[in-house]
Amino acid sequence: MSLNSHSKCHMSNRCLKYETCPMTLFHRLVSGKWKILILWYLSGGSLRFSEIKRKLPDVTQKMLTNQLRSLEEDGLVHREIFPIIPPKVEYSLTDMGQKMIPLLEQMYDYGIEYEKNNKKEKNGY
Repeated sequence: MSLNSHSKCHMSNRCLKYETCPMTLFHRLVSGKWKILILWYLSGGSLRFSEIKRKLPDVTQKMLTNQLRSLEEDGLVHREIFPIIPPKVEYSLTDMGQKMIPLLEQMYDYGIEYEKNNKKEKNGY
């Protein structure tokens, strides 16, 4: 489905007034294996590249760079370069990125609830 296609959306009556289906747009913003976790870690404050990499040991340097660039291009993450030797770069959430924090917290809470319910079902109660 193209970004502005509403014809196949079962919710098209809700999003016809928008150029782009809001859910499709949101999906594009956060899709990527590491984007949600990057946003989650940055919700605690600015981090250097190496700090993010440490929190995501399974991500390659190239993939992390690509995901951060994409988040930066979409206006969710700010990259600040400090003019020192060696150069220091910090990443933080933009104002628009900060607006995602309540969503990330809801996802976190959902993960807790899901795990609790899954344990109950596995244990038969």
